[in-house]
Amino acid sequence: MATYMPKAADTESRKWYILDAEGQPLGRVAAKAAHILNGKHKVTYAPHADCGDFVIIINSDKAVLTGKKLEQKFYRWHTGWIGGLKEISYKDLMAKQSDRAMKIAVEGMLPNNSLGRKAATRLRVYKGAEHKNAAQKPEKYEL
Repeated sequence: MATYMPKAADTESRKWYILDAEGQPLGRVAAKAAHILNGKHKVTYAPHADCGDFVIIINSDKAVLTGKKLEQKFYRWHTGWIGGLKEISYKDLMAKQSDRAMKIAVEGMLPNNSLGRKAATRLRVYKGAEHKNAAQKPEKYEL
């Protein structure tokens, strides 16, 4: 019996899933989104093949951070210039750009290679309950 090895041409059409982040921990939603973007929820998953689906995350502004993360956790990045280390607290990030906070969390859980970068393009994050992808007929995915 031969081992099944999926190819990019063999993958069926990609499905669209909606994850509702309302009242859910940010990390839980991000982990489930990364799981779907990688394609690990499928039986035909292979680590070398891009077989993931599209993910729409709604209500990112209603996601919660547990414990004292809201006050103590910071997102830091470097501009590339001398002395260019920037930081923003998650309290400010969730208040102003909760969609960016969710996107950062999901991208941190994807592999750091070309497959992860390609999977990150299939992620859509919206602050409210409205989204622009109704034409794709997304299915609700239970967390």
